[in-house]
Amino acid sequence: MAETAAALRTVAHNVRAARTRAGLSLDELGRRAQVSKGALVALERAQGNPNLATLVRLADTLGISVSALMQGPPEGRVRVVAADAVAPLWTGPQGGEARLMLTTSGPAPVEIWRWQLEPGEEYPSHPHQAGVTETISVTSGRMTLVVDGEEHPVEAGRTATFEGDAPHAYRGSGTGTCHLIMTVHLPPGPGSAP
Repeated sequence: MAETAAALRTVAHNVRAARTRAGLSLDELGRRAQVSKGALVALERAQGNPNLATLVRLADTLGISVSALMQGPPEGRVRVVAADAVAPLWTGPQGGEARLMLTTSGPAPVEIWRWQLEPGEEYPSHPHQAGVTETISVTSGRMTLVVDGEEHPVEAGRTATFEGDAPHAYRGSGTGTCHLIMTVHLPPGPGSAP
């Protein structure tokens, strides 16, 4: 429980700081991110329980990574993260999950995610900001990647990439659990050199 409260305080601080840097009021951020002002007020007070979709919309609107909302200051030159040390940001109805392992630093950060999808489980994602590219590498099992309504089967040993500014979804397919590594390549942030 203490870890959850600490994580929520970190998210609250990071959302407020990013909103302030962007010069956005609560009303304007809420309008652009399609998040209610009440939910934003609660979040900035470290109350509530934001879901993955809300965090993604806020990060996209603020032009930062999801993990930039969730991480404290850097701990050192090398970061090693164990999967079981990171809480899932999404849990599916049959036990699937998505864990944001880390985000690289620099002008164009990359998020590294571990996903597990059970057969038939699906996570629909809203379109991201322009310039976001996703890459999915299936390490075991099978999945169906849906981009802009078109289905693309991806099985173990295969990698798919696509521009994330279209509606997309990840669906477990086949008879067993699908494990995959996803990278989300973010465009350079404001003020970074080309």
